[in-house]
Amino acid sequence: MSAQLIVALPTAFFKLAGGLFAVWLLGRIGLATATRLTRRTATTIDDFFVKTAHKALVPVLSMVVVGWAWEGIPYEGIGDRIVTALTGLVTTVVLVQAINRILMRLLTSAFQRVAGDDDVSVQILTALKPMLRVVIWAVGGVAYLQSSFGVPLGTLWALLGAGGIGAGLALQKPVAEFFEYIYILLDKPFRNGDFLHVGNSNTWAKVEQVGIYSTRLRSVNGELVVVTNSSLVSQTLSNYTVMERRRRIYRFGVTYNTPPQVLKQIPAMARQIVEGVKDADFDRCHFVEFGASSLDFELCYNIPTSDYVAALDAQQQVNVALVQTFAEEGIEFAFPTRTLYLNHADQTGEAGSTGEPGQGQ
Repeated sequence: MSAQLIVALPTAFFKLAGGLFAVWLLGRIGLATATRLTRRTATTIDDFFVKTAHKALVPVLSMVVVGWAWEGIPYEGIGDRIVTALTGLVTTVVLVQAINRILMRLLTSAFQRVAGDDDVSVQILTALKPMLRVVIWAVGGVAYLQSSFGVPLGTLWALLGAGGIGAGLALQKPVAEFFEYIYILLDKPFRNGDFLHVGNSNTWAKVEQVGIYSTRLRSVNGELVVVTNSSLVSQTLSNYTVMERRRRIYRFGVTYNTPPQVLKQIPAMARQIVEGVKDADFDRCHFVEFGASSLDFELCYNIPTSDYVAALDAQQQVNVALVQTFAEEGIEFAFPTRTLYLNHADQTGEAGSTGEPGQGQ
């Protein structure tokens, strides 16, 4: 080791220690002063920029001090390249992080101004953040390689382009699912917590989570059903959560021996029954058809709720009241039957029989 190097090492050490201490002290004083000034303003954006600048300047100035101290050492070779590369790397990382923070903050503010506190905007921004960060890191990496190692930009962009094509082919399906996720957020065919009927697969399930690639459904049987976003939105979906009311239309039949005057009374009975149920609105009831073994009535009423269980409770009250009222009035519900009539054609004992639909009790 040369005498010149021995003399230069203590000087470089003191320059490094003193410089780092000065950077730390100036950072603390500057941060405290700037914080006191920003507290006087009503906005928080200035506080954010002060903290971001402090986090970026302290590491960058520290690396400047390292380079300044290293210049006093009379040693040339790989050490210079290491210090230069390390300084450029730290500076690039710090600047990319600062740009990411500032960009995300600006985007968040812009989304809030446009859409307010809409959850959809927040979810879209959350989904886009990783992609934006990757782009910024890629640009920062290219800039670092070009400035520190002299790699030609044309070569770098060609490599990135080739890699982008390969990645695009490999990630074609995930990217398609991501855009389907954006479509779900914007078009809002369903949200977390909605109860769906998926037509093609005949699945009844509650939406647990809408993810970037797939949607998780909890079926009525309890199992977890995971469906890709593109597969789900390509099917016919019935969203029962957004229903303002549930409409009930069904038929019931009475026996053919029911007197006409009683048939006339049945619609009024049904109306009185439905109107007696708290959560049901009567619409109509009519004698609609001569069935194979019954006289058929069609009852229609609305239940003003999107709650499936509440609708079933109301329907159950109507059905029980209908059975009870018919029992009290002596009206018999019909069920499928067939009556056989035997005709003795002559005295020789020959007989024929014909079967036709009718009502037998």
